[in-house]
Amino acid sequence: MAKNSPVDDWFAMETLRARLLEPSGEAVERSIQIRKNPVTGRTSRIAFSRINETEAGTDRLPPPPPAARQTAHCPFCRPQVLARTPRLIPEIHPAGRMSHGKSLLFPNLFPYGAWSAVSLFDDRHYVEIGTASEKSYADCLVNCADYLRRVKRHDPSADFMAVTQNHLPSAGGSMVHPHLQVQADAVASNHHRFLVHRTLAHRQVTGRGLFDDYAERETAVGERIIGRTGPWTWVAAFAPEGFFEVWAICPGETSLLALDADAWRHLAAGMVRIQKFYRSLHRNGYNFGLLSVERETSALELRAVMVVRSNYAPWVRSDYTGFEVMLGDMATFTAPEETARLARRFW
Repeated sequence: MAKNSPVDDWFAMETLRARLLEPSGEAVERSIQIRKNPVTGRTSRIAFSRINETEAGTDRLPPPPPAARQTAHCPFCRPQVLARTPRLIPEIHPAGRMSHGKSLLFPNLFPYGAWSAVSLFDDRHYVEIGTASEKSYADCLVNCADYLRRVKRHDPSADFMAVTQNHLPSAGGSMVHPHLQVQADAVASNHHRFLVHRTLAHRQVTGRGLFDDYAERETAVGERIIGRTGPWTWVAAFAPEGFFEVWAICPGETSLLALDADAWRHLAAGMVRIQKFYRSLHRNGYNFGLLSVERETSALELRAVMVVRSNYAPWVRSDYTGFEVMLGDMATFTAPEETARLARRFW
């Protein structure tokens, strides 16, 4: 285990107590736990008093959105996908679109950067959370990695890469047809830029990877470890910045371009299990993200993040309030140790 780590305290937390009088006149205290993220240094708050709050739309899984049946108008469905989606430039792939299994990849018609693409899962228009096959995810991830390798060969400056997912409009998805977004740029995102400096500083001081150290310390504690799939360690985030936030860490591996098909298959297996966990909570939206910096000097090890989002259903409250947007502290209601306990059932 690393010594002289630049991390002041890996699992720092503080409890605040709010004193108030109940409507009945009884004096009570409510506890709020503030935790500091050992990677970012940002704080998050756990408001335990809201754990039993009944939130509209979470007593059962909401019905599918209306667009779940609108296959004829979906540009990602067959047969219209080949006529209504753009094509890759020949320098990336002569055929214009890339296939792996049932996954089909093509450029994002509305790109967010120099190299934006979309990778479809399979031929189904709508896939409810937790019901996709592991193979469909693995094929999709392998397709994404193949695309990014081609981009890197063509444009060596495209160092900052990401594979993300927005499942349903509540998570930012504009299409219900399941897909991953792929991104490569010469310009770093805010998270890329911060993590480049943070992980390099840790390696310079300790000689170790930051996420390698993190996974080792979480394993030693054990409270938030969920399980493993191949090289990936799955853990409930100590200081969550989203509801039921889960990390998958691949210690020692800094390049997503270097992962083999087995590693992607193991990541897909964990992703589906976490979706099933979210489904057990009657949630239907989530985000997924995996970032990498494709430089030989990169110290950023691979870490996938999954967070559940507010349900896509009428009158459901957003999971981002003024506290998160204006104060910058995420406020959740469930302890990460409880998240891990609930998620272990799916391992």
